[in-house]
Amino acid sequence: MGRGRVQLRRIENNISRQVTFSKRRSGLLKKAHEISVLCDADVALIVFSNKGKLFEFSSDPSMERILERYERQIYAPTGSESQANWSLESSKLMSTIEVLQRSLRNFRGEELEPLSLRDLQLLEQQIGNSLKRIRTRKNKLMNESISVLQKREKTLQDQNNMLAKKTPTEHAQHEVQQKFVQNSPPSTSVQPPTPPPAAIQFPCLTIGIETHAITLIPQSFDMKNHAEGVTKP
Repeated sequence: MGRGRVQLRRIENNISRQVTFSKRRSGLLKKAHEISVLCDADVALIVFSNKGKLFEFSSDPSMERILERYERQIYAPTGSESQANWSLESSKLMSTIEVLQRSLRNFRGEELEPLSLRDLQLLEQQIGNSLKRIRTRKNKLMNESISVLQKREKTLQDQNNMLAKKTPTEHAQHEVQQKFVQNSPPSTSVQPPTPPPAAIQFPCLTIGIETHAITLIPQSFDMKNHAEGVTKP
């Protein structure tokens, strides 16, 4: 008689279950190695025992590389699904753009006819809140500008006060210098004597008598001044 078919069920005996697990695990790892070598396939095998012990086999040196490939293959959509997803996303984006453009036109006061009373009240409230924020920002900038101008004014005022303190002192020094110049005696300078003009020599005539040289002195020459100039040291 042939061997009967073994019924697959949990082995109740702990020792028999452990022996069977060890044998089957070894055979499973051997088969995984054989299929990876014979068929040039990427094989990754992970087994946990009932006690949580890990047994693994990988045809690739890196188990993580095969697992990452597995995740990409599982979660990657097919061609038809990808096209459908892109179409859905495109329609959603177009709807969002249309809503934003309509809201922008409403904020500009355009196309208000389709809006209901509640929509108009909500739009008015949004515009009011926007105006409050704008005014708050504007007031803040104006206060900062005023503070800067006040600081600049104070700096200029301090500089003006310093100049005002220096000006009387400089004016008083200038007046003292002027008084000193006015009270000082004038300086006397001795003018060198004016040399007398050269005498004009005329040729003398000899008529049998004693000859004398006649010297003519111009009328513009002052003998008195000439004499004083000579006698002065």
